Amino acid sequence: MTTDRLRQLIASFESKRILVIGDIMLDRFLWGNVSRISPEAPVPVVEVTRESSYPGGAANVARNLVPFCKSVSVLGIAGTGPDAVELLELLNQQSIDTTAVIQNKAHRTIVKTRVIAQSQQVVRIDHEERRQPSAEDIAGVLVQLEARMDSLDAIILEDYAKGLITQELVDGIAALAEKHNVLITVDPNPKNPILWKAAVAIKPNRKEAFEAAGVVDPSGNVDDAMLGTLASSLFGKWGTEALLITMGDHGMALMERQSAEPYRIPTRAKEVFDVSGAGDTAIALFTLALTAGATTREAAEVSNLASGVVVGKIGTATLTADELVAAAVGGVEPLS
Repeated sequence: MTTDRLRQLIASFESKRILVIGDIMLDRFLWGNVSRISPEAPVPVVEVTRESSYPGGAANVARNLVPFCKSVSVLGIAGTGPDAVELLELLNQQSIDTTAVIQNKAHRTIVKTRVIAQSQQVVRIDHEERRQPSAEDIAGVLVQLEARMDSLDAIILEDYAKGLITQELVDGIAALAEKHNVLITVDPNPKNPILWKAAVAIKPNRKEAFEAAGVVDPSGNVDDAMLGTLASSLFGKWGTEALLITMGDHGMALMERQSAEPYRIPTRAKEVFDVSGAGDTAIALFTLALTAGATTREAAEVSNLASGVVVGKIGTATLTADELVAAAVGGVEPLS
């Protein structure tokens, strides 16, 4: 894909209207320094110098779309306490539409707290309760969705296996999307065995792909034959048209139903500081490119470029259009 073609796609992004549905959460970061070991246990003592918070999970997918398009909304379930208030405020500050977020006092807002010292993650602390939505919750989600279907170009289903995404909910979303001709993409989680029959494209990472296919993951590089085995299993299971498998240092592999050969894309990351949230960036830009008229291969290239930028940042990061173009013209070089 040429740089001119990338700029053409980016220009088309602005008018797109994307809804992200999934497990929303709050990402907290405690930043500090380590200069000694605790006398109480053989663990580092982190002296905290600052704190920051960002929308996480499905909310981070929405956050990755904001620099590129004006109409971004998120649909999920949150609690009613201070963590939920902070999460919704952060989303609203970035002009992400939260009117479809259902607040339920029985639901605990998921919070992931990462402790970072000298640019390295020391520990992550999770506060969460995996709770499946009630029949009333699902009905509420579908009512919210049906009311806005005519104003959408695409829906991203972001499954962190925290409870929101159920087969009943997915089937309801699929029926509405088919009725209103809205594109669906999925970032799946093998811990939640959903049949994604309505998805145009699905983006598992390497670990998720092997787990979902029930195939043993070989160490090292994955050859074309193994990718073919994966694709055969997952196409049969999910019924999608395309699989974009993110493979860390080995880049991405795009499998298309009509093509027997994988389309491999080498990683474009110059340095890797933090992979948290990189998958969110990948599905966000992949979907956005598809809605803008990109071919599946072009969309995969855009996704790969974007992911290569964000892993070079610390924390749950996003990128700008300028950074995406800079990566395409050589600002981010392939790993050797």
